[in-house]
Amino acid sequence: MSSAKLNPFASVLRQLTLSVVFSFRNEAQNLELLIPRLREACGGIGLKDFEFVFVNDCSNDGSLEFLLREQKEKGDIVIVNTSRRFGVSECVMAGLSESRGDYVVYMDADLQDPPELIPEMMEMLLRERADVVYTTRRRRDGETWIKLQITKLGYWLLKAFSSIEVPYNSGDFKLLSRRVVNEVLRMKEQKPFMRGLVTWVGFKQVQLFYDRLPRARGETKFPVFSRKVIYNFIDSALISFSDAPLKAALGMGIMITGGACLLFCWIIVQKLLGWALPGWTAVMATILVLGGVQLFIIGILGLYIHTIYLQVKGRPLFIVDRVYRPRADVDQSQKNG
Repeated sequence: MSSAKLNPFASVLRQLTLSVVFSFRNEAQNLELLIPRLREACGGIGLKDFEFVFVNDCSNDGSLEFLLREQKEKGDIVIVNTSRRFGVSECVMAGLSESRGDYVVYMDADLQDPPELIPEMMEMLLRERADVVYTTRRRRDGETWIKLQITKLGYWLLKAFSSIEVPYNSGDFKLLSRRVVNEVLRMKEQKPFMRGLVTWVGFKQVQLFYDRLPRARGETKFPVFSRKVIYNFIDSALISFSDAPLKAALGMGIMITGGACLLFCWIIVQKLLGWALPGWTAVMATILVLGGVQLFIIGILGLYIHTIYLQVKGRPLFIVDRVYRPRADVDQSQKNG
């Protein structure tokens, strides 16, 4: 995005601050490529100020030491260390709570989402007078055909059965106004599904298309067939925003009950007519089918009850071990205190 395109909003931008939030674990190789590109992209917007909030989910590859060195050089980096591993969405919530900008971008640190898109996102938000700019991937380079098909299936399931409509192929690379950030932070869900929460909040949301790149360095932390990905989809996305599994279980129960009543009537007719009744094989097959259906339905109920159980306990989404802020910010806060 050229600075000329942002010129109509130059006077507005000079009064605004921006925070860019990252949730990451063991991304030292990518951070050294990411930060210079971030500074160049955000420095060309003409903002009053900007900051980069890195939430470190217990990295052990030297990421913290690298960020501390970068913080001393420029003073535009805030580092949030969690007390243990909490997960991506929980760390994003931690980053949002520590951000100070009038507007907040949250994105991945692996450079699949290009930071050079941030000026265009700001321009679109101001031009459209929107509260959210969500990015939609036209292409997803470096990802296998199987992963793309499974992702497509996941979005279809959400659209078909969820209470919200999550835009297809739109991930966690978004620009939010401060009031949207505040509303998201008000939610205390134990397993937050970020793209679902932002969609649920509402306000005016506009779409920006882009081409997603392969990871710059390293390997993905979320293989498509991993337990982490599957559980996250079931618990955070499907269970949190849909009662379709419960309704499906109810429908299955009604159909089986209806079938059982018809079978019972047929057995009575056979008895009255003196026909031979089914042997133990049919009885055992019926018992096994009904037992399997009951266990399936109990499993669905268990998922919802587990979610309720976690919510009722009210544990915090994350625990912050330490926040490293630039020295100038610390000195100013001590002066104000």
